[in-house]
Amino acid sequence: MRALICAVSIGLGFGRLGAQQNAWQPAPGHTQMALWPGAAPDAPSGAVPDAESTQVVPGPVAGKPWVAVYHVSRPTLTVYSPQGANTGAAVIVFPGGGYNILAIDLEGTEVCDWLTSQGIICVLLKYRVPGSGPHWDQQCRCEVKPKAPLALEDAQRTVSLVRFHAAEWHIDPKKVGVLGFSAGGHLSVDVSNAYDRRRYAAVDAADSVSSRPDFAVVLYPGHLWSPKASGQINPDIHVTARTPPTFLLQAQDDHVDYVMNTIVYWHALQRADVPVELHVFPHGGHAFGLRRTEQPITAWPELVQTWLRSIGMVPQQPK
Repeated sequence: MRALICAVSIGLGFGRLGAQQNAWQPAPGHTQMALWPGAAPDAPSGAVPDAESTQVVPGPVAGKPWVAVYHVSRPTLTVYSPQGANTGAAVIVFPGGGYNILAIDLEGTEVCDWLTSQGIICVLLKYRVPGSGPHWDQQCRCEVKPKAPLALEDAQRTVSLVRFHAAEWHIDPKKVGVLGFSAGGHLSVDVSNAYDRRRYAAVDAADSVSSRPDFAVVLYPGHLWSPKASGQINPDIHVTARTPPTFLLQAQDDHVDYVMNTIVYWHALQRADVPVELHVFPHGGHAFGLRRTEQPITAWPELVQTWLRSIGMVPQQPK
C-alpha cells in the first residue's frame, strides 16, 4: 500500500485524482456510530477536526479506481448486517493505507459486502490517520513510530464496543474477529496481542469488555519484520498462547511489504503453539483487496471461508 500512497501523494502513476469530497459516509441503510463519546484520546494538538476528505483514485486495481480517505480525526464504526441467515459471527475490517490514508472501498466496503453475503456481520472501522501507527515517512525516508498508538486505541475500542452491543446487533460475543490489509493487517496483529493492556483510559462501560479478538485474518501485513531485527519479529509484538487463531496470506513478490512480515509472525505463532494457517503465493503483488485478477492469490476469500468453518466460527456446509 505504500506504493499506492506515494502515487496518490505526488500524483504519479495513477493519472489525476478525482474530485475531493467531504468526510466519508457509508451508503444508506447501515448503522454508523462515533467510536468515542467525546474527544478521541491522545488527539494530536495540531489536528484539524473537520479536515477529513475522500478522493477517487483513478489508477485502477483490477481495472477499477478506488477511494482514499484522508485526515480522519473522528473515527467511526459502521455495521453491515448479513444478507439472509445470520451465523452470529462478526468480523471487524481494518482497511490498509500505510497508516496515512484508508483504502475505504478496496479494503473496506467491498469486503463487508462479501462477508455479509456469507451470513457474517461486518463492522468497518474508519480509524484515525495519518501517522496513527508505524509508518513510512517520505521526508526522512524512514519508518516512524508514533508517540501514541492511535489506530490501536481505535481498534481496541471497536472490539470492546462490538461485544458490548452483541445482543443488540445479533452477534455471538465469542465469535468476534478482525481482518486487515497491509497497515490494517499490522493493526489486526497489534490488537490480537495487546489484549492484556488497554492503550487508553476507560471512558465508559464498554471498556470493561474484552478487546481480544477471537480470530484474526491478516493479509499482506507490514511493520512486523525489519532487517535490523536479525530476522525476528518486531519486538513491539508480544505473541503468547492466548493470541487468537490466525489466518495469514501474502504474495512472495509483494513489492511494498516484504513477505518476511508474514513469515516471522507465522514463526512466532508456531513457537507459542497458536493455531495458524499460512498461505504464501509466488505472485500477486500488494493491495489487491477482494478484487479478482488472473492471479490465484485473489481467490483467498474461499480459503478464509474454509478456515472459518474449520475453527468453528461459522457452520459447516451441508453435505
